[in-house]
Amino acid sequence: MVSKTSEAERHSAQIIHYTLSYIAQGEANGPDGAIVLLHDIPAGAFTWEGIIPQLANLGRAVYAIDMLGYGQSDHPWPADTSPWGQADAIAFLLQKLKLTNIILVGHGLGGAVAQILATRLYREQTAGLVLIDTLCYQHAFAPNWPLPEMEKRQDYDAPQQTELKDLIHDLRETLPKGSQKASDFSKTINQYLKVWNSELGKELLFQHIRLLIPSYVNSVSSDLRRLDRPVLIIWGEEDQQMPLKYAERLSREIEDSQLVTIPNAGHLVLFDAPNAVAKAIVDFVQA
Repeated sequence: MVSKTSEAERHSAQIIHYTLSYIAQGEANGPDGAIVLLHDIPAGAFTWEGIIPQLANLGRAVYAIDMLGYGQSDHPWPADTSPWGQADAIAFLLQKLKLTNIILVGHGLGGAVAQILATRLYREQTAGLVLIDTLCYQHAFAPNWPLPEMEKRQDYDAPQQTELKDLIHDLRETLPKGSQKASDFSKTINQYLKVWNSELGKELLFQHIRLLIPSYVNSVSSDLRRLDRPVLIIWGEEDQQMPLKYAERLSREIEDSQLVTIPNAGHLVLFDAPNAVAKAIVDFVQA
């Protein structure tokens, strides 16, 4: 197949009541076999920018989506931005783009959304699944990441009890703990912070956190053994937020799945080791 990669471009589409924004490269390669990339909390499609060109060289269209309430997509509050709510909106987007035989790739929260799409809402059109340091089973969030005291942040009144400046301070202090290159990450952290640095942004982030409900993910993760699709699991060996034991459990329970661990990488593996992540995905797609 001749690759028609072009440059990555930003697009948007109206989905139900909302507009979703996404980055696309290689759309001229057609909708069949596209690679769909879903980000973690509290990030956005921008986290895939170092990986998209390498995937587009496979001769496939690549889409990195800003999930609802993130990046340049609509920021509705209140709204269902749980993993199930995100999967519902993204399924409509994938249908609108007429994507078939897709490779779903999800990091962290995006991994939970990808699991729902692959097992429930977009199963027939999914050809493969890649889970990167994903939420799974009952582990819906780390106790102290991306904010400290995450359980307290799930309280409905938490936004009113938190000053915006304190929220941004906590994010600035806590987010780098997800990287093995914390000093380098601190130089780019403003990309992560700008969406949340307003009163609406604060409400949205607390909404996202409030809807990280373990039961929303547990049953889906347990069903992956019945997926009957190729599955690749990628994990940063030093991930303190989603410990490696979860990757090992997923690998044990999903027959014929592949597990790739990346040394010297934490939960923010897309930042710590983008080339290693890209290579693992490329090898998986080409297999």
